[in-house]
Amino acid sequence: MHTFFKTTIRQILCALALIAGSAVSAQAQTQTQTTSENAVYLGLGEKAGIDKIVADFIPLILADQRINQFFSKLDKPQFAALLADQFCELAGGPCKYQGRDMYSTHDGMGISNAHFNALAEDLQIAMEKNNITSSVSNKLVAKLAPMQRPIVSK
Repeated sequence: MHTFFKTTIRQILCALALIAGSAVSAQAQTQTQTTSENAVYLGLGEKAGIDKIVADFIPLILADQRINQFFSKLDKPQFAALLADQFCELAGGPCKYQGRDMYSTHDGMGISNAHFNALAEDLQIAMEKNNITSSVSNKLVAKLAPMQRPIVSK
């Protein structure tokens, strides 16, 4: 009987070890997925980093003679908040963009590919100023690229 209990206890401990090992493995896999899904968000410095990028981005836009005419009636605080939320959401962060869609927002503005590219250049400069790695900045720009179609009208 004594041997029976030792064997049973050993089997139970082995089963518990396997269950614990599986749980740790599943948790590590979940953390890896979460990290890959929000790697751009983390690379941008999370919400605080995105806010800094936007704070540097807006003055660049306003000073850029190629595009500043599109922002002359800008409510800067509201624009900054919407832009930060949009970048945050696209980067895999917890924010939710609640502004208008890109078609409605840019309809009738006569934005060209050159204007769109100028804005992208200014964003790259803002990210460089904040020491964002090129791999992270390129990933954010790639996530923004599909917006070109609804924004560009000429």
